Amino acid sequence: MIVLKATQGKVLSVLQSVSGIVERRHTLPILANVMIRKTGAAVQFTTSDLEIQIRTSENLDGDTGDFTTTVGARKLIDILRTMPSDQTVSLESSQSKLILKGGKSKFTLQTLPAEDFPLVQESANFGPVFSVPQKTLKDLLSQVSFAMAVHDIRYYLNGILFVAEGKQLSLVATDGHRLAFASATLDVEVPRQDVILPRKTVIEMQRLLSDADGAIDMQFASNQAKFSFEGMEFVTKLVEGKFPDYNRVIPKNHKNSITLGRQPLLASLQRTAILTSDKFKGVRLNIDPGTLRVASSNAEQEEAVDELDIDYAGDSIEIGFNVTYLIDALTNMDQDMVKLELSDSNSSALITIPGNTAFKYVVMPMRI
Repeated sequence: MIVLKATQGKVLSVLQSVSGIVERRHTLPILANVMIRKTGAAVQFTTSDLEIQIRTSENLDGDTGDFTTTVGARKLIDILRTMPSDQTVSLESSQSKLILKGGKSKFTLQTLPAEDFPLVQESANFGPVFSVPQKTLKDLLSQVSFAMAVHDIRYYLNGILFVAEGKQLSLVATDGHRLAFASATLDVEVPRQDVILPRKTVIEMQRLLSDADGAIDMQFASNQAKFSFEGMEFVTKLVEGKFPDYNRVIPKNHKNSITLGRQPLLASLQRTAILTSDKFKGVRLNIDPGTLRVASSNAEQEEAVDELDIDYAGDSIEIGFNVTYLIDALTNMDQDMVKLELSDSNSSALITIPGNTAFKYVVMPMRI
């Protein structure tokens, strides 16, 4: 039976859209596979890692009839990548194998039975569906995801907090040293829901979301989230735990503030970062009326100093930061101007966008 027949470009793009979560090595060999289910002309592709499940459907030519199997996802993608994008390829079933043909090439692949494929049990009680434009969610994720923790024992920090309430969707990420907050307005009112999406889910969502005009539908249950967009369905487990109260972390009423160009500040930090040591990424900021001086040094007694002219008439402050934390925030913004608010050398700093309350970035100082 011919399961599907289409151009290499079309088949590869569908497979790649679901295969980001597939691990090459897994305790369950079948989790390295993609489940292919044919119903009439529609072919459905499903992948799972037991915590995340991605499913999409595509109309692809082939014989009529129903058929289901699972085959190695990465292997299939690696083979397809070697073929020209306009070449017609086909997948045929033969006993317990799948045969991939393209041009004069033929590959016989081992399959595993579809009934052994562990699908994620979907929650029976999802909350109401609400939608945001794909681009809005993609932008929100990029504004905060860099501040997520990596392998922190406080597992609830290894992800992003989603808070939907009224007509606002807010995303928050923190690793304990810095915190990023971004929000957007929804078209509809939703009851308050707050969930923590795991790090792997966030990275996969960023890969899949596009700048297209389409919307993404979201639903949250107590232990799961479900996203639907562009014919794709994405179900993920949530991180259990209590996320820190981010409102208490975001400082208010700083008495000193500087508004300056994002690009000049970023360039200055990138220059001085070159002479920080790998273990100790500290830079010193000396803020005086009219001048911001950025300085760094390392164990070889090398040092860098860079100055920027600023419009500032507040207190003189000397404060140290992990330069990576500042560079991360500025790189993930695209505004021309940023606002830096400070109290003194021992308090956290707040970076915002002038005239925009939808983004806040808090960074703790470090001793230098």
